[in-house]
Amino acid sequence: MTLLPDTGYTPTPEDRAGLDAWFAAYDEAGAARDVERMADLAVFPLNLVSDDASGHGACAQWDRGRYTETMRQVLADAGEAGISFESERTPVFLSSAMAVVFTDSTMTAGERVQRLRYADILIRRGDGWAFQTMMQGGWGDAL
Repeated sequence: MTLLPDTGYTPTPEDRAGLDAWFAAYDEAGAARDVERMADLAVFPLNLVSDDASGHGACAQWDRGRYTETMRQVLADAGEAGISFESERTPVFLSSAMAVVFTDSTMTAGERVQRLRYADILIRRGDGWAFQTMMQGGWGDAL
């Protein structure tokens, strides 16, 4: 469970409902392997933050093409392995238009179960929420 900091902003029920709807749409697109729809839910260039095998921080910016190319491969690999996810998300609203969302996820592939923790930064635009930054350890060498 993530302990929420006091950011000085208290989200409204509509704030939370909008963010929950965004994640439902993103999860649905991911399950359908609809990479273009997933990309529609992002702001590019997309920031990625991680660490590498030597323990140093790493970051990159991806354009839509790099994101869709990478996600097509990730989802193809996940489909072949029969990977499924269950996620619990904890948003921290910095304002009505910015949120950092911590996700505790359980990834299951056959008999193998792995727990993951990552964070996304989302912003609200005129047409709804969009993710702009993805943060997760262990991916720096692939950025």
